[in-house]
Amino acid sequence: MKRLVMWTMTLACMAAGCVKARTLRYYTLSIPPATTQTEAQPIPVTIVVGRLSAPHLLRDDRVVYAMSDVELGVDEYHRWSEAPTGMIERLLVERLRASRQYKAVQHLSSTTRGDYILRGYLGALNEVDDAAGIKARFTLHLELFDLKAGNVVWNERFTSDEPVPQKTVTSVVQSLQKSVNTGLDQLTTNLGQYFASHPTH
Repeated sequence: MKRLVMWTMTLACMAAGCVKARTLRYYTLSIPPATTQTEAQPIPVTIVVGRLSAPHLLRDDRVVYAMSDVELGVDEYHRWSEAPTGMIERLLVERLRASRQYKAVQHLSSTTRGDYILRGYLGALNEVDDAAGIKARFTLHLELFDLKAGNVVWNERFTSDEPVPQKTVTSVVQSLQKSVNTGLDQLTTNLGQYFASHPTH
């Protein structure tokens, strides 16, 4: 009976506004300013960055966490400023443009025309809790589709578990930032090496 009375009082208090609502917090990722730029002539190709595919949870703005290899959850009060797929697409375009290696780098649209489509799959951008501690997991697979040849000419996968020093969402995001920077550096560098070994005319 006492429990029922307590529950009734709690509901009444919530309805009256006694319980303060939790504040939503938003996070974003960015790329660091370019420290070096190529002096060579840009490669005469236009790369179109296509839409990234991903699991349903990574197309939502809520921060994802993994409790095990088979169980995922979302945080209702900690969210990305944009869906992770769109955010990584944006960072990829910014990174490629900052390199000044290509004639043009464009987002995919109904009017975009290019020589290659760079597309991929975002496999992870989340916290992972295990016995060894908290980690920030980033997994991205990219492939380059040659529109003229009609086939994939390059592909690569990057995955990393970055240690998280503190048990806070901010610390998780900072570790994800580090992993994303490393991953995009590696992937875009190796993409440039593909073009260096396959000159276009």
